[in-house]
Amino acid sequence: MLGQLGGAAVGQLPFCTMTRELIRHAEDALLEERRLLSADELAQLAALGEEHTSELTSLAHQVRLTWCGPEVEVEGILSAKTGGCPEDCHFCSQSSAFDTPVKATPFLDTEEVIAAAKETAALGASEFCIVLAIKGPDERTLNRILELIPVVQKETGLNVAISAGILSREQAERLAAGGVHRYNHNLETARSFFPSVATTHTWEERWDTCQLVKEYNMELCCGALLGMGETDAQRLELLGQLVELNPTEVPLNFLNPRPGTPLQIRKPMGAMEALRWIALFRIALPSVILRYAGGREITLRELQVMGMTSGINALIVGNYLTTLGRSPEEDLQMLQDLQMPIGALTGVL
Repeated sequence: MLGQLGGAAVGQLPFCTMTRELIRHAEDALLEERRLLSADELAQLAALGEEHTSELTSLAHQVRLTWCGPEVEVEGILSAKTGGCPEDCHFCSQSSAFDTPVKATPFLDTEEVIAAAKETAALGASEFCIVLAIKGPDERTLNRILELIPVVQKETGLNVAISAGILSREQAERLAAGGVHRYNHNLETARSFFPSVATTHTWEERWDTCQLVKEYNMELCCGALLGMGETDAQRLELLGQLVELNPTEVPLNFLNPRPGTPLQIRKPMGAMEALRWIALFRIALPSVILRYAGGREITLRELQVMGMTSGINALIVGNYLTTLGRSPEEDLQMLQDLQMPIGALTGVL
């Protein structure tokens, strides 16, 4: 097993031999023994340099096919209530704390939501996520969400996901009873790095909402945002926290520095670094729906197809909340070229 390659033993091996041994033992653990890697085992793989990205991505693709199958889940998202958010998440142009081009708008009309859902359904998607830029829903907003869910389901046949911030126990119970299939609430980053990203709420509040989602039997969609200045050790910390949380879906976002936000000063992550961490997320979380999300266009550019063979098995198609994605037709053509069938997925852990 990979754990048998302790630090002293690894140090005694030639580097190329060490790399082959690490990859081979990870293959045995994930593909033959069908077990999760320990934190130490994952850290050894993460310590491999970018020159070994191809070995990691190849392993991640095998893991994805073995644990999840060949299907790819397609989802559309809609920002139903944009801007004016009271939180100060330093990456987000929807925060009222920063002077950004994104201004507050009211909740979209039902007809606008249904039209967007129908466009999503026409792409072959199985999931439609309604997103609101709020800390958490007040009573009026919660009732509006609960009104929309059955209408979207009836008009489109899509599963409805909701992203509406921090929840109370009562709100989680009502959303579950109202037909929410998945609830999105991202941890975004490791607990140790979170105070550098937001100060108006805590990482623990996000964690507690994620736990409530699971307690009330909604599928949990809990994502990450890479490239905010966190270290590799903090990315590994986040992976450990996601393993403990065991979500159904992990959207993987890459920072797209937005004008007016504190993180506008950061440069986008490099393509090879992004591919390496896509692979490590899949290796650490073999059964999750690992979804391409925001920032992939600016980070990976023409290499987006490589992410699909590095562990990704789901896509957000079309535009994101406040930034443009590439056209749905491009993504669907990519899947066709790769002979990856579109289908609905669920976690198997």
